[in-house]
Amino acid sequence: MLAVVSRRDQSLAAVVAAIWGFNFVVIDWGMGDLPPLLFLAARFLAVVLPAVFLLPPPPVPWRTVAAVGAFMSLGQFAFLYVAMDAGMPPGLAGLVLQAQVVLTILIAAAALRERPTRPQVAGVVLGVVGLVVVGLGRGGHVPAVALLLCLTAALMWAIGNVVSRASGATGGLSLTVWSALVVPLPLVLLSLVVDGPAAVADGLGAFGWRAAVSTLYTAGLASLVGYGIFNTLLSRNPSAAVVPWVLLVPPVAIGSAWALLDEVPSASELVGGAVLVLGVAVASFGDRGRRGSVGPVTGAAVVPVGLSDPTRCTPGLCPPGSRGPHAPAVR
Repeated sequence: MLAVVSRRDQSLAAVVAAIWGFNFVVIDWGMGDLPPLLFLAARFLAVVLPAVFLLPPPPVPWRTVAAVGAFMSLGQFAFLYVAMDAGMPPGLAGLVLQAQVVLTILIAAAALRERPTRPQVAGVVLGVVGLVVVGLGRGGHVPAVALLLCLTAALMWAIGNVVSRASGATGGLSLTVWSALVVPLPLVLLSLVVDGPAAVADGLGAFGWRAAVSTLYTAGLASLVGYGIFNTLLSRNPSAAVVPWVLLVPPVAIGSAWALLDEVPSASELVGGAVLVLGVAVASFGDRGRRGSVGPVTGAAVVPVGLSDPTRCTPGLCPPGSRGPHAPAVR
């Protein structure tokens, strides 16, 4: 059986889920007329400074740090911010982005030969069905391109998770900060190309208090505080006892957008969202009887990867403390 998480740690995990869920409303509120890529560059500049001078580099090759930053931070959030700028509602964005869980399981199965269990396969199927229902329930008020961009953001996040998984990286907060070094400059250059120099100049001039508050929240609370607390929880609790709290993020995102932005979800979106969250839950909780059926902490999030046997791993890809495929299982 899985170890019981203390009430204090449960409360901290719920606070982190609330911070991450409310993050989508804060992004939408602060963006205004700013170019989305420029706004995102400001967020990651705030993540890097001054934290990069306070945290040691993560104990992984620099190519891994760059790859994590390119996919998990640059790719994920660039597509997410552009999707929201293109008309993706914050609550729905928080829901659709959770497709990264099932995508991570699929990519890990293909790239790392981590064979998914039957519950994980069932969860993937449910997740796909939920996404289809959400897509059909757009009701014309969410552009198809915005939904596609948000799904691409989920794919970038999933690839970043698998890269981090393969590296066996430890120190999630350090990896988050140092990988963010590769993000701001490419985003500014992309904004110059996509939006034009005039729009970038106007955006810098329009960077007011709302944009500043939003940047401080997304960088300080969502990135640094959120991941710092969550990684601390994982250091003293089994992963499978902590990670499921991430499932609270979509309901918080939808509820906060509903309450503060009058973003009333349609019946199809609610049903599809429920099916998607159910799929994530099945994939996450399907092997409750096994210890450690959840993957490692990553710099941007903690997601269930789901080894069919957590005591074994692929040669050359074993994280610290793991055993090779022929080592005896220890319970």
